[in-house]
Amino acid sequence: MTDIIHLLPDNIANQIAAGEVIQRPGSAVKELLENSVDAGADEIKLIINDAGKALVQVIDNGKGMSETDARMAFERHATSKIKNIDDLFRIKTMGFRGEALASIAAVAQVELKTKREEDSSGTFLEIENSKVIRQEPVAFNKGTSIAMKNLFFNVPARRNFLKSNTAELRHIVDEFIRVAMAFPDIFFSLQSNGQEVFHLEKGSLKQRIVQILGNQYNSKLVSVHEQTDYLNIMGFVGKPETAKKTRGDQYLFVNNRFIKSAYLNHAIMNAFSDLIPKDSFPMYALFIDLDPAQLDINVHPTKQEIKFEDDKIVYAFVQATVKHALAQFSITPTLDFDLDPSIQQLDSISKPMTDEQRSSTASSSLFKSFSQKNQAHFIERTGELKHWKDFYEPISEKTQLPENTIEKLHQQYEADQPVMQLHATYILLQRADDFLLIHQQNAHERVLYEKYSLAIEGKPIATQQSLFPATIEMTPTDTIVLQELLSDMRELGYQIEHFGQNTFVIQGTPADIEGGNEKSVIEKIIEQYNHFSSDLKFTKREKLLRAMSTQNAIKTGVILSQKEIQSLIADLFHCEVSNVSPNGKPTYMTFYKNDMDKMFGR
Repeated sequence: MTDIIHLLPDNIANQIAAGEVIQRPGSAVKELLENSVDAGADEIKLIINDAGKALVQVIDNGKGMSETDARMAFERHATSKIKNIDDLFRIKTMGFRGEALASIAAVAQVELKTKREEDSSGTFLEIENSKVIRQEPVAFNKGTSIAMKNLFFNVPARRNFLKSNTAELRHIVDEFIRVAMAFPDIFFSLQSNGQEVFHLEKGSLKQRIVQILGNQYNSKLVSVHEQTDYLNIMGFVGKPETAKKTRGDQYLFVNNRFIKSAYLNHAIMNAFSDLIPKDSFPMYALFIDLDPAQLDINVHPTKQEIKFEDDKIVYAFVQATVKHALAQFSITPTLDFDLDPSIQQLDSISKPMTDEQRSSTASSSLFKSFSQKNQAHFIERTGELKHWKDFYEPISEKTQLPENTIEKLHQQYEADQPVMQLHATYILLQRADDFLLIHQQNAHERVLYEKYSLAIEGKPIATQQSLFPATIEMTPTDTIVLQELLSDMRELGYQIEHFGQNTFVIQGTPADIEGGNEKSVIEKIIEQYNHFSSDLKFTKREKLLRAMSTQNAIKTGVILSQKEIQSLIADLFHCEVSNVSPNGKPTYMTFYKNDMDKMFGR
């Protein structure tokens, strides 16, 4: 019989191994940036073309390589980091297994330029299919430039699995941010198709966080710092009011390496319990430093999942440290006499009270009730509380619904029955033998979702041109998202133009939406969109429709007029699907009179 077991050719073996390390352009970005950090660079530039499919280039001013090292770097398992097995458990560098460059060379065309400070000239290498096809001296500054061109040119099946340019660019930005966040003392820049997306000057960790995540965090970060014999924890968490519906702004590092850990994320979430809503996620950028011997970072090809020798101790430390930082934050205002600059700019602080205002305030009954004895029980009900009795009076206006709406309800209700709002959240609609309890926000989300669906399918919503166009600045990551959505948002009534870098101009908004807070609405739509981004079953348009429906719907706590209630009911039962919101929450519940009678023994 013929022997059937044989060794794979090197180029095929390399391509199989590359699949573990280089799954997309973002994977190569991570490996190349980490190599530059390990090389001692303090300036690292990333250049991208065609979302990394055509070009990923990293240029650094690190120590460079000799001619021999430059060739060796592309061999499998070639590394300067490990000399014996014990070194594997004392790893403090970013890369160490010697697979990155070999894997990149197996699936792309690579050009390398590198030079050490002591060498008179540098080395140029051109590599294809893991083979060096050209080598020559080159004039070059100290450092290294690696250009990865035409990713997966020799593995077309794998290239077909890459996502859209927007999706791949977002992965690249994610990997870039994770490295740049960990090393604020290094200058980083990212250029995509000739346009600079990030320009991150050297600075403190707080400055780097604000550079990356946006100025809104400038005065909203709580410092976290704890040193123990076992581990050190430092970094920042966002104040509770910065919590979002998406977990995008969460960064956890162990020995400066970005990791994903549901276990430690749970510890941080527990520290925030009772401070933020259950469906919200706090911002954090936390760095844990501990002896490398206490963890194993070689459990996953991307090195983003690690194992701690004693994970319970780490969990307890992380939770206690974050909780302690938040506790200090909550009592600080009573001890800190340095007012926040944003508070000092308020009229009530910066402008003195006029005599007329002082006189008016002193004569009010509310002022007297607090400044004079025996007056507390005379406090008047003000604003809407004055009319609290009106809530129990019957409503004289009659609800008028179209005939087909009543048919769709399957059971005609008497049009002269009262419709009322409860707790500024529910609408109670009485019918012949039952009543409906409608949740106003869920119902309006369904109405808007179907309206927006029609708009996307060819019935665009009218746009109201802004008299004074608003300018909005996004984070680089959200800029990529918004650019992707501009054409679809135009169908939904938003006229937004990219104004260069991370700036957009809002020229118009949907005609049926009240103007004045366009910037806030756009930011929240993007936040909602990101909230759905991890759910692969949603298309880009589906995520946008759901995000806009959620953001623009009438919220709980909003008091509706009788006309608004009637309109909402009519719109709801005109919907193709009227009983659930786009997210599957019920829009109304039915309560039958017979069941109510039984409950009361009748």
